[in-house]
Amino acid sequence: MEFLSNKEKMWLEDESGKEIAVLDYPEVRPGVVDFTHTEVDDCLRGQGVAGKITKAAAEKMRAEGRKAELSCSYSIKWFAQHPEYVDVLADPEAEAAKAAALAGPACSIKRP
Repeated sequence: MEFLSNKEKMWLEDESGKEIAVLDYPEVRPGVVDFTHTEVDDCLRGQGVAGKITKAAAEKMRAEGRKAELSCSYSIKWFAQHPEYVDVLADPEAEAAKAAALAGPACSIKRP
């Protein structure tokens, strides 16, 4: 699985070039992005793609020396379950508080 990326998102395309998974992370201030939204097409459901793209984006941020804030509920839960990526977070305490306050399932990761 080969993800494509630019400064503001990471995505996966099918053979026709259609986006079938995406994680948006616009820059909110110099060196800091916000993981705002994760979507995975139904054709990939049950394959762990949301987790794989989040991990790949976290590793990209780490490699580039950038930090992340989290507003996507999926990303909040993913980082809470993967403390080995705490160094990627701009404010780990704030993100831990978001995770503790988050109730219910993660946001929909299906593209309409």
